[in-house]
Amino acid sequence: MPATISENDPDQALRDRLADAVQAEAAFDGWTRAAMAAASGRLDLPAGEADRLFPGGPVQVLTHVSERADQRTVEDMEKEGVAGLKIRERIKAAVLIRLERHTGEHEAARRALAVLALPLNAGLGLKLLYKTVDAMWYAAGDTSTDFNFYTKRATLAGVYSSTLLYWLNDRLEGSEATWAFLDRRIDDVMKIEELKSRVRSWTSPRAASRR
Repeated sequence: MPATISENDPDQALRDRLADAVQAEAAFDGWTRAAMAAASGRLDLPAGEADRLFPGGPVQVLTHVSERADQRTVEDMEKEGVAGLKIRERIKAAVLIRLERHTGEHEAARRALAVLALPLNAGLGLKLLYKTVDAMWYAAGDTSTDFNFYTKRATLAGVYSSTLLYWLNDRLEGSEATWAFLDRRIDDVMKIEELKSRVRSWTSPRAASRR
């Protein structure tokens, strides 16, 4: 099971409140010290309290928000029984739940991607993306342990990343254009999987023996 944020942390509730406040400020100030200061002021926190809760600064807040969103996505998927759906519906539900409920405002998310795109944070960006798709597959009921484990996550990473970028620019009510885009991306993936399955059947020892 993917790692989750500790529920035994006595500061968890306050840390979540501060993270929410920073995320709201990030839409205006980015994921910066200024956003942390504004969020601290809004919550009337004592001087130095924000740095105690997030000694790694804004990037640590961003990491916390992303990992918490993954955890909440897993919880929602499990509540809704997503693992019992057909594979295409599982993928669609996972991406939809993550974006629609747990990604936050478009501008804060856009600025988060900008931070993670910096060379210094590129490794963290890939790590957070992997955690997100791994959590999705876990909640979708994936039990693979072979090479398929990695190919599934790489495939979903492509679907999720491209849909996230589309979602950031979707201004239609209900993000209907995004969900249509997601359907097309899943269609592409399913076609590739069908082709791979056919190729495997053509090149299998049994098929070769029939020639």
